[in-house]
Amino acid sequence: MPTVLQLTLILLASAVAGVVIFRYFGLPPILGYLAIGVLIGPHALGLANDSATVKYLAEFGVVFLMFSIGLEFNLHKLRAMRTIVFGLGGSQVILTMLLAVPASLLMNWIYPISWQAAIALGGALAMSSTAIVTKLISDRSEIETEHGRNIIGILLFQDLAVVFLLILLPSLGKNPGDLFLALTAASIKITVALVLIFVIGQTLMSRWFGLVAKLRSQELFMLNLLLIVLGMAGLTEHFGLSLALGAFLAGMLIAETPYRHQVEEDVKPFRDVLLGLFFITVGMLLDFEVIYQQWMLVLLLLIGPLIFKFGLIALLSRAFGSSPGISIRTGLCLAQAGEFGFVLLNQIDGLDLIDPALSQAVLAAMLLSMFGAPFLIQYSDRIAMRFSSNEWLLQSLALTRVAAKSVRTENHVVICGFGRSGQSLARMLDQEKIPYIALDMDPDRVKEAAAAGDNVVYGDASRENYLVAAGLARAKAVVITYADTPASFKVLHQVEHLRPGMTVLVRTKDDADLAKLQAAGATEVVPELIEGSLMMASHVLLIMGVPMRKVVRRITGAREARYSLLRGYFRGVNDEVDTKESWRLHSVTLLPESASIGQTLEELHLDNEGVSVQAVRRKVDGSDYVKLALTPDLRLQANDILVLSGNSEATDLAESKLLG
Repeated sequence: MPTVLQLTLILLASAVAGVVIFRYFGLPPILGYLAIGVLIGPHALGLANDSATVKYLAEFGVVFLMFSIGLEFNLHKLRAMRTIVFGLGGSQVILTMLLAVPASLLMNWIYPISWQAAIALGGALAMSSTAIVTKLISDRSEIETEHGRNIIGILLFQDLAVVFLLILLPSLGKNPGDLFLALTAASIKITVALVLIFVIGQTLMSRWFGLVAKLRSQELFMLNLLLIVLGMAGLTEHFGLSLALGAFLAGMLIAETPYRHQVEEDVKPFRDVLLGLFFITVGMLLDFEVIYQQWMLVLLLLIGPLIFKFGLIALLSRAFGSSPGISIRTGLCLAQAGEFGFVLLNQIDGLDLIDPALSQAVLAAMLLSMFGAPFLIQYSDRIAMRFSSNEWLLQSLALTRVAAKSVRTENHVVICGFGRSGQSLARMLDQEKIPYIALDMDPDRVKEAAAAGDNVVYGDASRENYLVAAGLARAKAVVITYADTPASFKVLHQVEHLRPGMTVLVRTKDDADLAKLQAAGATEVVPELIEGSLMMASHVLLIMGVPMRKVVRRITGAREARYSLLRGYFRGVNDEVDTKESWRLHSVTLLPESASIGQTLEELHLDNEGVSVQAVRRKVDGSDYVKLALTPDLRLQANDILVLSGNSEATDLAESKLLG
């Protein structure tokens, strides 16, 4: 029996190995956690036991996940997607649970299942994996597509339904008379809690967070956040409800304050680490002996729910106005089981609603369906094309619309993405009478902009056929306006394949991936942060009386130098953690015993380390520091201050070399 420390080390080492392997193959980390749990669990290698301590820590993962979901459930978002969330999503969850009752009758010849157990299993079956699906469709740039919106809407309602199911399931074990009383009492409790929280708590929470934020202590802010999340979870547990419900309500409460985004970033490390531990404990539950003995049942529970769930979601999507191809894609992406299905299954086991052997078979089938989810999503386009007779026609019509917009244009600009940056660029091109065609994946944005007269069409710029239809062969330039580096790489790859050497301008958030984007084919990369600093500098120079002509010359010179003078900045405590590619400025003060004293800049060869010296400052005749001219023969002296420019690793190595 391993000690607590040994168990912790085993879990951490296994988690790191699993995430590294699955990341390497481009698969979601959640699958790595599940696989590691299966491997090290008591039913496989037996390296770790599913102890009470591990279970309790894993439950905190669910708490922080529910808190994060609560942060997403602001009223504005729900109002904007109300038809998809409450109509399509609500229909899917309710019908899945109701249809699970007659479906359970077919199982009675293997395991007797009560109607209460059937409803509980239906609730677990209704869940899909938010973690896997959102990650994969985001990587495929499909969040803003029609089927992407359907998927997100259904997932939102599933997450919301978990709150109700966590209250409902404990009541199912009671007799019918007590069930009604238990549900009534639970409804009163949650209503009172919501009233107290949103009527009284919202005002108090906003003021309290404001007071904590004014003290400017990151440590205090983090402690306060943990107190609120765990305090709310403990409060709901005290009133007979679940820990997860309290965390969800805390998230909804903070979502209405101005500190939502800061809180979301602060809680993410706790959520991801503890949720990973939860998935490892789920994997530990898998008993291979039960699967071996009941492989036919596991296969039935895998294929049956996959087909049933796919068919139900596809039919409901069709009923809510989606095309057959969109409906098939939506169903394929949501056919698998979800992480909250495991949460509900754990609760079902704790209430003894079903036979433990059946629970093992259900668990195995759910795990296998999640392992198969990436492949279903990857081939969803091909499957939709194969089984939807008019999908090819719809694709052809979409390409025809793009081609019709671009057929009479040449020497035009292809704008990839028609958000705020794309629209601003389009207006300036219009003023100069320069033709353009914009591709965007948001149907509502395309509809409104096209109605207003903008030359924008629905299309995916990362796909070859849409770029061809947009007249890439006749275009003069391509502009990628979304600050999503992975998506930009996809577009660059297609453009380089179709028309090597094409002029391509890419927008990015900062200069971290500047070299990589240029290597991928970008003619110029425009980092937002650097451009913002240029504009700020120009305004300050004008205010300080510098002539306009000189300001323009300075700004133009900085741009022509490909941002080399402004690339990187001095990092502060609150800045993001450096990566190997992150460019920064770093000051080094030479000590009397430093190894570089007496050497010239040329002799040091710092450029071989990937570092450039931006400035050397020295005290002259006991006066203040002055900036010296950078010449190769400049010899360094004690107390000189060197300003280095390079990535984090290179500047650290250069500092070690300078100081010796």
